[in-house]
Amino acid sequence: MKYISILGSTGSIGTQTLDVVREHHNELKVCAITGNNNIDLLEKQIIEFNPELCCVMNEKNALKLKKKIDSSLNSNIKTEIVYGMNGLISAAEYYKSEIIVTAVSGMIGLKPTVAAIKKGKTIALANKETLVTGGEYIMNLAKKYNSLILPVDSEHSAIFQCLMANDNKEINKIVLTASGGPFRGRNLEFLKNVTLEDALKHPNWSMGKKITIDSSTLMNKGLEVIEAKFLFDVQPEQIEVVVHPQSIIHSGIEFCDHSTIAQLGLPDMKVPIQFALFYPNRVKNSYKSLSLFDIGKLTFEKADTNTFKCLRLAFESLKIKGTMPAVLNAANETAVDLFLNKKISFLDIGNINESIMLKHSAVKIDSVETILEVEEWTKRTILEH
Repeated sequence: MKYISILGSTGSIGTQTLDVVREHHNELKVCAITGNNNIDLLEKQIIEFNPELCCVMNEKNALKLKKKIDSSLNSNIKTEIVYGMNGLISAAEYYKSEIIVTAVSGMIGLKPTVAAIKKGKTIALANKETLVTGGEYIMNLAKKYNSLILPVDSEHSAIFQCLMANDNKEINKIVLTASGGPFRGRNLEFLKNVTLEDALKHPNWSMGKKITIDSSTLMNKGLEVIEAKFLFDVQPEQIEVVVHPQSIIHSGIEFCDHSTIAQLGLPDMKVPIQFALFYPNRVKNSYKSLSLFDIGKLTFEKADTNTFKCLRLAFESLKIKGTMPAVLNAANETAVDLFLNKKISFLDIGNINESIMLKHSAVKIDSVETILEVEEWTKRTILEH
């Protein structure tokens, strides 16, 4: 039996992780979960999976959940309810957990992930912000504490799988595929008038609102570029983004002998989640098989970094190094939140990201505090103007 903690169990990745647990209930046991506002779903998850610990970030919601659990007729429930950042860290560090699925969205995932790394836990990384903001610092920390980081993103999981029989030093380039989002092929004139509702219609994937908006601006792919640079220890110029609308080839690697190996599959996040949970083994499941006959054809296009400037900014932040990727991430997080609340236009997201990068002088990251300080500066700077 493998014991796991799920940080963000009510979100898209978290709920799909629990689907994997249901499929393999004789081999996986959830001992800690976390959430924030969806306490009704947390209650259902507690009743079904009976974790030993549950953290609710919001204290009032934690008290509501505790009352619900205490009044439950199910006497088998022994789940301890905690709250806040300390509670989130407790879930990440939980003594029984062997693998931590970091499925929370945003910078909130940084501290608990670092705490789990320092305990030598295996990290099933679905929280992009940890590596995007921490980069080299996080990877060095993982080496120091012998913590294995396994990517859950379908693209990074694909790259990881392609590397399993090869050496990182043999990489010529990483081919990072992108669906292109809902506005693939559109120009700036069209994007001036897109609505929030338009941007939330992803053609291939079912995801949370923030990541769906990031996909529509190609910022999500930009964050993945930054993540790939640090995960696989390559230079930015070794990463090529290819728009692949069918989302069948999840990514690949061209090796030094010009042989390219890619990983294919139907768009289903449960596959990379399962791979991370059972690594290094592959196990059977009931998911649908890929039929290339049914797909018919696969197409590829060059990413438009002029129209979708967020992708260009990601590459630029890597070249500048230091805290610049963290500033870009924090700026984007703030801008997307403003867009979701209909306070800015779609194109304002990229413009805000660019303007903040121009104002920031990057410094080397030597602690979590450095990352959090530039995040606070970035958000304050945006919201004050």
